[in-house]
Amino acid sequence: MAGNRTLAIIKPDAFGSSKAGRIIAHLEAGGFIVVAARVLHMTDAQAGEFYEVHKERPFYRSLVQFMTSGRCMPLVLERADAVSGLRQAIGATDPAEAADGTVRKLYAESKERNAIHASDSDENAERESLFFFSEAELIGAR
Repeated sequence: MAGNRTLAIIKPDAFGSSKAGRIIAHLEAGGFIVVAARVLHMTDAQAGEFYEVHKERPFYRSLVQFMTSGRCMPLVLERADAVSGLRQAIGATDPAEAADGTVRKLYAESKERNAIHASDSDENAERESLFFFSEAELIGAR
C-alpha cells in the first residue's frame, strides 16, 4: 500500500450537502481510483478513537462532535504518490487559504467544516485505511 494508497473521508458537512459525488469526480479527474468506499455515521467512540492523536489539542472535542454530526464517507484511493497527491488536491485546511481548484476551495464551508480528511503520511494512510476497511476488503482491490 505504501506510496500508492491513501485514505480520504468526505466529512459530514460535504456529505450532508450532497457534495460527495462532485468531490469523488474531482478526485477521479486528478487520477485517483476509488479502491474502497462506505457510508457510515461514526459513533462518539469511533470518532474519538480515530482522532485520538489529537486528544490533547483544544479542538479535539469539537472535531469528534463534528465527525459524529452526520454521515461521512471513508474512501481508500489509489494513485502514484497518493498521500502527497491527495493533500495537494484537497488544499489547505482553511478554504480561504486553499488554492483555486482544490476540493476545499470548491466545497468547504470553513476551517472547521472543511469537507474532507486526508491522511498525512504513508504510515497513517495504512493505519487509517485499516480503521475503516478490513485487509480482505483491500487486498486485490483494483
